[in-house]
Amino acid sequence: MSNLVQSNIVPGTEGYSEDAESLITRYESVSFVEKYRAVLHLLPANASDILDIGAGTGVDAAWLAAKGHRVLAVEPTTQLREAAAKLHPSNQIEWLGDSLPALSKTMGRKEAFDLVLVTAVWAHLAEKERQQAISNIAALLRPGAFLIMSLRHGPAPASRRIFDVSAEETIELARRFSLRDALHLLTASVQPINRQAGVTWTWLAFQK
Repeated sequence: MSNLVQSNIVPGTEGYSEDAESLITRYESVSFVEKYRAVLHLLPANASDILDIGAGTGVDAAWLAAKGHRVLAVEPTTQLREAAAKLHPSNQIEWLGDSLPALSKTMGRKEAFDLVLVTAVWAHLAEKERQQAISNIAALLRPGAFLIMSLRHGPAPASRRIFDVSAEETIELARRFSLRDALHLLTASVQPINRQAGVTWTWLAFQK
């Protein structure tokens, strides 16, 4: 059974509770393969321990669990987390109410992972928060493990806290914590409403 842990609203999650109903429909409409096409070759082939930070409605966690991976799905927005557990029940997924930059509950478990996903999350963090976040994420990676991130560029809803974060800044920050850049790719958005608005994404991958 998936474990549900309650979480309060935290900086960076503004607007998600209010828009949860429409976001669930949008998130569920995009398949994992379509979303992660740029980095599919970096995913572990064997059953692995994966941390999905900002797991949303669980589409990504469910796909990974179906491949035999064990997924810790971290999502701070209660409405999304509870919907995800119902939409994608799996003994391979554990749901946790936690958030960047501190990841206090996740860090407290003293676990390490073969892959960490931070998709459509990084731009919600202010500069000092990003510095704390990358330090904690680096500590959660096993030697040789990958961190996969996506950075949003372009217009965003007024209700969201979004910062313009460059790939160059992110790469330099990761290097400070001995994470080697392994991929840097700019793509169009896979969500039609975002693509029409001119939203693009930078995909980055780092290896410890």
